[in-house]
Amino acid sequence: MYLEHFGLREYPFTLTPDTSYFLANSHHQAALNTLLVAISTGEGFIKITGEVGTGKTLLCRQFLAHIEHINATQPTPQFVTAYIPNPYLTPHSLMLALAEELGFSPAANIEQHQLLKSITQALLACANQGQQVILCLDEAQAMPIETLEALRLLTNLETEKRKLLQIILLGQPELDQKLQHHSIRQLNQRISFHYQLGTLNLAELGQYVAHRLHTAGYQGPPVFTRRALQALHHASGGIPRLINILAHKAMMLSFGTGEYQIGARQISIAAEDTEAAQQIVHYRYYLAIAFIMLATGFGWVILK
Repeated sequence: MYLEHFGLREYPFTLTPDTSYFLANSHHQAALNTLLVAISTGEGFIKITGEVGTGKTLLCRQFLAHIEHINATQPTPQFVTAYIPNPYLTPHSLMLALAEELGFSPAANIEQHQLLKSITQALLACANQGQQVILCLDEAQAMPIETLEALRLLTNLETEKRKLLQIILLGQPELDQKLQHHSIRQLNQRISFHYQLGTLNLAELGQYVAHRLHTAGYQGPPVFTRRALQALHHASGGIPRLINILAHKAMMLSFGTGEYQIGARQISIAAEDTEAAQQIVHYRYYLAIAFIMLATGFGWVILK
């Protein structure tokens, strides 16, 4: 579409969580550091939360890639990882998925206590070889309460030194609300490390855009003007997924008109064509109006 026009090797703003595009901005680097410190302590639960589109899945894949790199430098792998991208499962189905990730496939009709026994034996075998087992659960806010409780029971398995299984929960803010449920209060108490991903500020957004363009093969002068980046930040709220959507549309618009630089106009048109961006713009508009009303005292009159 616009690859040749801008001298690109591939599309820079796709929504696929490709680790080659990972940028260690302040939030994602801090979250990655949190994960790496947490697994070194052997604690049971680690939680990463963030709004939709803030890069939780990409962070998870980058973490797993980092673990693979660590394993590659050791005579024998130090970590065994399991990744379940959609944990909207019953406790039994979740344990079956974990068993498959650990390398064995029990019968679907296996009884729960036998399944738990098989998983325990697999975890003990890893521990005896000096390996830590890490289970990553993406979209964890979708997990039923009873499945979260089953996870807690799995973390009861331990040696004298450490847990047999470490669990990383990645989810939207609704996960925090779910963990407040009285029936799983013990699980909430066992979360030793937590980080909440934030949005990109204007400077980070500029670095993010430049990094993705460079990774995709761009070698020319800046494509996005300063005003375009400001408009992009305003319309996206600093959310990486929305930045990608709007930047991609803006580049298509520029290609369509034969332009090589993107200004605020293209971003504005892209935002008008993107419902999620319109919601952010409208929210900021009404927030600004409310702030002005309160600052001038007019808001207090209405509240009275």
